[in-house]
Parts: sequence; structure tokens; C-alpha cells
Amino acid sequence: MDIYNLTVLKYFILTGITDLPELQAPLFGLFLIIYLISVVGNLGLIILTKIDSRLQTPMYFFLRQLSLTDLGYSTAVGPKLLINFVADQPTISYNWCSVQLTFFSIFITTELFILSAMAYDRYVAICYPLLYTIIMSQRLCHVLVVIPYLYSVFISLWTIIKIFTSSFCGHNIIRHFYCDSLPLILMLCSDTHEIKLIILIFATFNLISSLLVVSMSYILILVSILRMNSSEGRHKAFSTCGSHLTVIVIFYGTLFFMYAQPKSIHSFETGQIASLFYTLVIPMLNPMIYSLRNQEVKQALNRKWKMCVNILLKL
Repeated sequence: MDIYNLTVLKYFILTGITDLPELQAPLFGLFLIIYLISVVGNLGLIILTKIDSRLQTPMYFFLRQLSLTDLGYSTAVGPKLLINFVADQPTISYNWCSVQLTFFSIFITTELFILSAMAYDRYVAICYPLLYTIIMSQRLCHVLVVIPYLYSVFISLWTIIKIFTSSFCGHNIIRHFYCDSLPLILMLCSDTHEIKLIILIFATFNLISSLLVVSMSYILILVSILRMNSSEGRHKAFSTCGSHLTVIVIFYGTLFFMYAQPKSIHSFETGQIASLFYTLVIPMLNPMIYSLRNQEVKQALNRKWKMCVNILLKL
């Protein structure tokens, strides 16, 4: 074993997205715009769904939670990525690396189950419209959010404590633009079999269980829609699911692209692109999708905009 260990290792060097100096400034500008749009969009949805009286339904409660998780994991990665574009050496301290990985893991894991809860909410709304407010009570909505957070905190802390209490070999170069568990595991000198097994079991469970809930919900929704006699009713049912289904396809499609492709065709560059997409681009797209495709959100935005204009005119 190398004489260096975690007591000596004080910081990591992130290889970033590119080592070409001429691309640093354009990429900094691009990702700054993406991150700012993401922050404004998600904060806007959080505030709008909180203050607008017509958006106080379970659907928009879960949308607010989705925006919160999007904002959480993109902020865990985005600001440090931008700082490293302008820094002389893209480094991250040992402690901040563990903090970044902790918050990223908590929010990204929670998002999987928030998307599942949203799918279940749409299933109840379409298949049991008369019982919707009874089934999707405020208590159940809070339970469907609190349990994923508690679960995510538990598994994230467990795996990260396992990683950061193991011995590093003295090599401090992470081939990534943020602290991710797999690049860190490759740098460990101690036996990594247990850590890899824990991550594999939980990652598989998270993905399959959440996708199973989403799939079953939409299969039952589709069956219910096909049984409807009214074409107007079918169109309305499809329209209420359109935004969520679009988000589902983008999110899970990116995850499957990253982890389901054979190692023979997997490359460092494709992994970087996919990571950038789900850490920064997806959190930017989600509020756009829900704002552009959802009439109630657009109407709420128009009401608040008119209210602000009227207030300004009276000043």
C-alpha cells in the first residue's frame, strides 16, 4: 500500500470538461447561462406554486419538490464547475468534495422517487378522479416526499462515509468535473468490493423500483384513457400527463444511456457529456417543460405578471 493515506490527502484535482485553454471562456459562458436559467426557472416554479392559490393541489406540490431537487443537485455541482473554469488549478478540498458528493447524492436519489410519486399522483387523478382529493391527502403527499428524503440521506451518508473513511493511495486527480463516487473509488488503496457492492445494490434498487412505479402507473393510465368514450376526455387526460412524461423520458433516458451501454463503446467523453446533461441541462429543461406545456402554470404566470405591472404603474 502507498505510504500516503487520507490523513495526508488535503485536496483533489478535477480534470474538468476540457484542458484546452481556448475553450475555457466559451464553456464558462455557456454553463453560466445554463445554470442561471436553471436557478431562475426552478426558483420561479417553487415560489409560484407556493403563492398562487389555484396551484395548491398535490400535482403542484410534487412539482415544487421536483424543482427543489433539481435546484439542489445542480447547485451542488454548478457553482464549483464555474469557479474551476476561471481558477489557475481546478481543485476541490477533501472536505468540500465529501460535502458536494453528499448533497448531490441526496438530491439526485430523491428526484427518482419524486418522479415516481408524480406518476402515482397522475394515476389517481385520471383513474379515480372522484376520490382524488381523498386519496391524495396532504398527509400522504408529505409522506411520499419525506420518506424518499430520509432514505436518500441514509444511503448517501452510508456510502460516502465508507468511501471517505477508506485509505486513498496518494493520487489526487479525479477524472471528472465534480466529486463522484466511482472516480473516488478508483483512487482507494483499501478493498473496494464492499463499497462497490453497496452502491450497485442501492443504485439497482433505486432505478428499478422507481421505474416500476412509473411504468405501472402509466400502463394503468393508458388503459383508463383507452376506455374513455369522449375524445375530449382522452385529450385532457393525455395533456395532464404530457409534461411529466416528457421529463420522465429525458431523465431515465439519460441514466440508461450512461449506465446501460456496453463498456466496449463507453468512453470518457460520452460519460462527461451525459453527466453534464443530467447535472445541469435537465434541471434547466424541467421548469421550461412544465411552464410551456402546462396551461395552469402559464395562466398563473400571466396573473402574477399582470399583478406586478399594475403595482409598478401605481407607483
